[in-house]
Formats: sequence, C-alpha cells, structure tokens
Amino acid sequence: MISKEKRNEVLRMNKIGFKKSVIAKNTGLAASTITSIINTRKRVLVISDPHCGHKSGLTPPNWQRNDQQAETWDWYENRVKELNADILFCMGDMTEGKGRRSGGSELIESTWIGQIDMAQEVIETTRCKTVEMVYGTPCHTGEEEDYELEISKRIGARIHSHAFPKVKGIQFDLKHKIGSSNVPHGRSTALMRSKLWNTLWAERDQQPNSDIILRGHVHYHDFTGNYYFKAMTMPALQGWGSKYGERQCEGIVDTGLVWFDIREGDTLQTLGWGVDIPLLKCHKVKIYSL
Repeated sequence: MISKEKRNEVLRMNKIGFKKSVIAKNTGLAASTITSIINTRKRVLVISDPHCGHKSGLTPPNWQRNDQQAETWDWYENRVKELNADILFCMGDMTEGKGRRSGGSELIESTWIGQIDMAQEVIETTRCKTVEMVYGTPCHTGEEEDYELEISKRIGARIHSHAFPKVKGIQFDLKHKIGSSNVPHGRSTALMRSKLWNTLWAERDQQPNSDIILRGHVHYHDFTGNYYFKAMTMPALQGWGSKYGERQCEGIVDTGLVWFDIREGDTLQTLGWGVDIPLLKCHKVKIYSL
C-alpha cells in the first residue's frame, strides 16, 4: 500500500516536470508504480452560461445564423474534443429564456423546447460520461418551471441548487449565482465571501469544508485562494453582443471554459487546472473613420 504522502510526492514532482526516472530515484518507487499513479487522472470540465437561444449564446450548427455563432461553436467543439474530459460540471443558465431584457428581440429560438434541444447538444458534444448540473437564474431557465430539470432528465444528469461533489478526495462547491463588482479589484471579494460562508457552515458540520468554490452568472473569469482553498468564477459560453451588455454594462467579459486534472492522492497544491479564453475575431470591435 502506497501512502498518501508518497503519492502526493510523486504527483508534486510530476507536476514540476521531473522525468519518471528521477521521480523513481527520489521516491524509491518502481517506474511502473509511478506510471500507475499518474494514470489515475480524471479530468473535470466546467462550463457555464451558454444562454442557448440568444443570438450571442452558444449555438449548435442547426440554429446558426451568423459568423459569431459559427466561430464560437467551432472553437467550443474542437476544444472539448481535445480535452476529452471524464466529468462535466454545468454551472447554470443553459437557456436564455424569454429574453425579457430586450423584449425577445434577440432570440434566435423562442420556444423552451428548442432552447432545451440546443442545450442538450452543447452538453452531449463534450462526450462526458458523468454530468453534474446546478440551476441557473429563473429569468433565463424558468420562473414557474425548472427547464434545466428537463435537460438533466434527457441526459441522465443530476441537478442541484447547490452541489458538493467530491472527485478523488477534492471537495467542490458548485452554485450558479454570485455577486459582481463594478471595479476590477473587487471581483475577488464575492468569492472570498462565498468561501467564508462555506467555512462557517462547515463549523456547524452542515456543509463540507470545500477545497474548490465554483460560481457562474457573472460572465467573467476570476480566481482567488491560498494554501487551503481555491475559488473562481467561470467564463461564460455566451459571447458578446447583447443589447443589455453593450448599452448598460462595463467591464471585461470572458468567453471560455475551465478544466481540472485530478489524480489519486492529489491535493490543492498538486492538482492541475487550466482555463481557455479564446480571443475570437468575432469579439473584436470594429474601428471606423469619419
């Protein structure tokens, strides 16, 4: 039996970039044992806020009407194929809903059934065998009925208001909504507040003391943490170009996704994670002369 400390040392050296022969020499383990430890990886893909049905939402090919939808989908389809994840976390707002902020004028698909069809294709494109979902905001996903529940039933996923899945000993805390900030340096404040509330719940033994806090809703990627936790907001899969966003909001918007690589014995210090926020041509403003 290999101790947790020994596994952690193998993973730490592997993350730094040491060759297996060097790891073997330093740990006293056989190369085959080191390979078996490294090969226990599970990849967790995290997606959020595709807002299917909106003209700037993530749009599968059968619904596409413009170059932005095509370019964003091509990036998404290629990236999730490359990542080949095992587990998918969906962080909410899979559908746009009735588009009340613009009177429905920005919808490319106005029916719930059509938006659900789109969202289902978004999820199935990842080819993940295990899918965990959290509910989004009611104005986008149903105020009297939870339409994301229908998505979860179609794909055989579990859906929660607030979820606490654990992957190979790493405890996650998933919820859609979180507060935003009007200043760049304030964006981490809400994340630290979420972790503090989690800590207080954990002291009552009513929530697990979570390693990684994930939130959606705000359409930008930010992260904070220390030796004991990580917390981050997810980039959105909706692109730029909504009337509300362009006319009433300021601040960087991120389109992208996040993933985690977790192996047996991993800790917060040894697990791998990454984010992809592509600078797509369709998201660059047009400059013109007068």
